[in-house]
Amino acid sequence: MLIEICSENIDIALKAQEKGALRVEICNNLSIGGVTPSYDEIEQSRRQLDIALHVLIRPRGGDFCYSTAEIARILRDIEFCGSLLTEDGKVIDGVVIGALARDRSIEYGACSEMFAAASEYGLSTTFHRAIDRSRDIFKALERVIDTGFDRVLTSGGTESAFEGRNTIARMVKMSSNSGTTIMAGAGITPENARQIITETSVPEIHGSRLSLLDGFI
Repeated sequence: MLIEICSENIDIALKAQEKGALRVEICNNLSIGGVTPSYDEIEQSRRQLDIALHVLIRPRGGDFCYSTAEIARILRDIEFCGSLLTEDGKVIDGVVIGALARDRSIEYGACSEMFAAASEYGLSTTFHRAIDRSRDIFKALERVIDTGFDRVLTSGGTESAFEGRNTIARMVKMSSNSGTTIMAGAGITPENARQIITETSVPEIHGSRLSLLDGFI
């Protein structure tokens, strides 16, 4: 079981590493669902952490329908992450990206551009919780799989992964023969984590609570 800790500051990320986490996702402003951290924060996080590091690429809070200018900014941020190389040879391992069209279907053109930009640098790709805002989560998952994403972060289209565990279980089955992993996230606690894992068969979970690591590391 891989537990990804979501962190909006380097101190939490370092504590996660000390507790045995294998991967951290960094972002800013979790109160609005997370946005892209500054380039300096990304660089400092990569320098100080030795574990896998993924970066949320989201230009603003609110919906996931982006303008042409916002998509261009996302692509620049992906390029920055992909080209970052520290003095001791560390690189960013992955980016967390995604977009929806106005009708809340997957914005296939923009997502394909993002995926291609990330793949050019060998970055692992996670489709973020935009999928939980899509009008049909299963059709959206098919699109994400077709695009080639490595994983999908989801609560099953609900407020929490515990609430959405039946949908997540179906998503795991749908993706079982693809190269796309389902990662459960949102409202996962030490108290409900094992039930979510057991009932969904997800191989990865995502959360901001360091205490999640206590039962699995």
